[in-house]
Amino acid sequence: MAMVLGAAGAAHAADLPTSKPAPVPPPPTLASCATPMEFITTACPLTYYGITLYGTVDMGGGWQSHGTPFNGAIATGVEELVQKNSNHAQWNGVPGGLSQSVVGIKGKEEFAPGWSFVFDLNMGFDPYSLQLANGPKSLLENNGVPLGSQTSNADSSRAGQFYNGVGFAGISNTTFGTLTFGRQNSLTLDGVNAYDPMGGSYAFSPIGWSGATSGVGDTEDTRYTTALKYRVDVGMFRAAALYQFGGYELNNASQDSYQFQVGADFDGGAYGKLALDAIYSKDKDAVSSAALSAAQDLKYPGTLAATISDDTSVMLLAKYTYNQIKLYGGFEHITFQNPSNPQLTSFTDIAGYTVAAADITNTAYTNNKILKIMWLGGRYAFTDTIDAGVAYYHYIQDSYAAKYCNNTSSGSCAGTLDAVSFDADWKFAKKFDVYAGVMFSEVHNGLASGYLYKTNIDPTVGLRFRF
Repeated sequence: MAMVLGAAGAAHAADLPTSKPAPVPPPPTLASCATPMEFITTACPLTYYGITLYGTVDMGGGWQSHGTPFNGAIATGVEELVQKNSNHAQWNGVPGGLSQSVVGIKGKEEFAPGWSFVFDLNMGFDPYSLQLANGPKSLLENNGVPLGSQTSNADSSRAGQFYNGVGFAGISNTTFGTLTFGRQNSLTLDGVNAYDPMGGSYAFSPIGWSGATSGVGDTEDTRYTTALKYRVDVGMFRAAALYQFGGYELNNASQDSYQFQVGADFDGGAYGKLALDAIYSKDKDAVSSAALSAAQDLKYPGTLAATISDDTSVMLLAKYTYNQIKLYGGFEHITFQNPSNPQLTSFTDIAGYTVAAADITNTAYTNNKILKIMWLGGRYAFTDTIDAGVAYYHYIQDSYAAKYCNNTSSGSCAGTLDAVSFDADWKFAKKFDVYAGVMFSEVHNGLASGYLYKTNIDPTVGLRFRF
């Protein structure tokens, strides 16, 4: 949900040319890196025989007013967004402040005029611990641990797989669009990455740190392992669809999912550009994993707990570009319901851990839970290499308790989350940038139930290398 700006001309409409300008030729293909020094100092890719090796290494550090100790398994390393176990002030290494560190291979090879074979495979990792990103493992490591003694932990679709990012292949045509199969981002994750003023940053964006927005309510569904995905552009319009088939046994966090997207780009010439998108999503029997309580851990050590639900969302996205300014806005309405097919037996989750039947909750939403997430923000490009952004995020949870409540007595009471953030980024070399920023987050009423502290401030600085 966002608005983005590029470099538009300053001429008035009456000054625009009346004839259609010649098409702009595509930029020349960069030559592959020939030496290690060229790889470091230029924008050259590591492309050979149609295959490109690519990656990101993002390393930084920061302070938190109410933080938790570093954990090398969780995708984000630390909990920048206030959480139940957010505790005392501390300094931490912060991996992935702006983006997940990844390494991958991809390719696009034309086999007939206008037709290409495409593929992409990547995995996210922690540059400090060198572990593959694995949210469920971070939960497992905190089984039975009191909140005040826990390390950072959170559920995630990145669950230690060698393809914990994406792993797909398909066919692309310049007219008919692109059809791919395999492990792929949800359409809602693609939407967040494109329309979040902070670009899905872990350190400066609640919708980047938490996958509730991009996962249709449950972060494990930000990616689907066995999915068909289709995208097509027709003039100024675009459309997309995704269908996930197969269930838990095929490393998915739901038993069935589908998404549809429509959008358009409006070119206002000297008045800027506007992009709009809408996404409808449905996940059946979606999984939200959790660490075990001390009592649960005594009975079923080495397992995880889970809540199962049917989730539906509508996401509306917008971005506007005018000269050096980028404006962003988004809204998502998520409905959680009890599952249409309750999970009554133990199963293996996406990380390969057992979820014991006794620790599965199928009746969390006797009354439907409604979560509304919205955000606004903007970025300004001071130069071609320096830009800064500011954003505001707001979550509203309606009460879904048996009797309406608007306090901290239960997590089913009505509640809100607010966050505001700022960051600045300087691309001082072709493949390097440095950044600094801060996010303040605060929870209220039902969304603060069980929290040790209700606020967190996380000033963060970092260095990123992308190739």
